[in-house]
Amino acid sequence: MSFAGISLIRDGKLWPSGSAANDARAASGYHLLVIESYSCIKGIPKGNHIKSGPFRVGGYLWSLVYHPNGSSLARAGYASASLALAQDVAKPVKAQYGISFIGQFDEQESTHIRSRQVRDFRGKSCGVSYSNFISRDDLEDSEHLKDDSFILRCDIVVIENVVNTKGTGAASPYVTVPPSDMHTHFTHLLTANEGTDVKFKVGDQTITAHRSVLAARSRVFKAELFGPMEGTATTSAIHIQDMEPGIFRAILAFIYSDSEPEMGKGDGEDAMWQWTQLLVAADRYDLQRMKLMCEAKICGFIGVNTTTTILELTEQHRCDGLKKACYDFLGAPGNLRAVAATDGFEDLIMSYPSVLKELIAMLAP
Repeated sequence: MSFAGISLIRDGKLWPSGSAANDARAASGYHLLVIESYSCIKGIPKGNHIKSGPFRVGGYLWSLVYHPNGSSLARAGYASASLALAQDVAKPVKAQYGISFIGQFDEQESTHIRSRQVRDFRGKSCGVSYSNFISRDDLEDSEHLKDDSFILRCDIVVIENVVNTKGTGAASPYVTVPPSDMHTHFTHLLTANEGTDVKFKVGDQTITAHRSVLAARSRVFKAELFGPMEGTATTSAIHIQDMEPGIFRAILAFIYSDSEPEMGKGDGEDAMWQWTQLLVAADRYDLQRMKLMCEAKICGFIGVNTTTTILELTEQHRCDGLKKACYDFLGAPGNLRAVAATDGFEDLIMSYPSVLKELIAMLAP
């Protein structure tokens, strides 16, 4: 099933998040709604909701809606979850969908699944709701809520009409097409070192890969491996400067799987450093989907002591969503004053005067 992006709700607000560069026409896909600071939204009045950013599956725009205190007074004590179209349509869209909790990003097996149903979606904001998705007490006592956060996954299959032998155009209920597992075959090809034909020297390690796969996924690799230096690239190892072996391996893992790579263990500055280095590498090889994944991750590290470093990163590598998240943080009461007192703020303003202009414009009445 195609990955259709991530929406991040923090402190009750939708933050700039990674949108997947998936095949918008794919008939099936899933979107993740990450809700941090649950304690900040549990007091939202009954009937009020928070909403994901729009995401595209089957050629249509959708949004995932979550009511922390029920979709109506009659649903008090329950959280409600619903899927809605985020665009107008000429005729109803028939889709099967399900909403569930998952663990962390690297453990996306769904739990507490509300049964998947086929419904007609007739227009913008028209949706179908699981009104009693989970009771608030059950949620707060469950393993789904961890570190004041949880993740919802919405799976969607847009039902396409197919012509059967009787010519009625009805979709067959007897055949289930499994999700694509192509990425697992490519990943195995990489890890097994089968048929590799290019070598890279990264630090003290030699890493092998497949020229055609790299060229198909990155125009930078294509130019390097099939350009004027093609002969050299096939006979000797290509030296990769200014990059750690682990970061380069993570780049290859993404190229072969199109999935978020597993990074080394760590938290705080350690984890942020890994994701910033990965973003730099993604930009170097023009892997835009991976770059957006990194931006979404780094949004979670924005704070008083990290904002100047992150803003420098956004200026050097054109990270618009991440920059907006930094400015949103600086717009909160007291944050700009605190960040301005840090050692790196003056260097940031000296190196990137445009940041100061944007901050002045942001604070102007």
